[in-house]
Amino acid sequence: MTTQEELAPAIPQVPVGPGGRDALIGRRVFPSPLMRRITYAVVFEILAVGFTTLILALLGNDSGSSFLVGLVSSTVALTWNLIFNWGFEAFERRIKITHRPWYMRVTHAVLFEGGLVAMLVPAIAWILGVSLLEAFILEIGLLIFFLIYTAIYAWAFDRVFGLPEPRSHYGR
Repeated sequence: MTTQEELAPAIPQVPVGPGGRDALIGRRVFPSPLMRRITYAVVFEILAVGFTTLILALLGNDSGSSFLVGLVSSTVALTWNLIFNWGFEAFERRIKITHRPWYMRVTHAVLFEGGLVAMLVPAIAWILGVSLLEAFILEIGLLIFFLIYTAIYAWAFDRVFGLPEPRSHYGR
């Protein structure tokens, strides 16, 4: 009789990165998918605060206020991400969507970013002492930057640590 372990694919010694190449780290470092997600989010947000501070300071804003915008933006984005995804997934379950077709992905992205912009524009205006229009323009610029940053960061993280392992590889 075959056991579940015999049927599961072997875990490679070195995680596979984008394009099928070995990950740069050369070994497994995350004991679970949760630890991988937490590390991904924490490093992403630390860098995000730094980039936001730098961008806003380079645009002539006070560095202390720029840092505060970065900190507030990061906190709001993390909190909104948890709340929004919980609600969106509950909605999908309610309407019995079992996979996410392209139109649901677009809806998800637009609603998520729209909610984030709606929350951050007043905060940015207040912290930097600028008009709502100026804060909106700054936020749109940051949103464009973060679209690019997110793609590069995700690729780099996967290149360093490897792609996430299939669920069957954890908890053996």
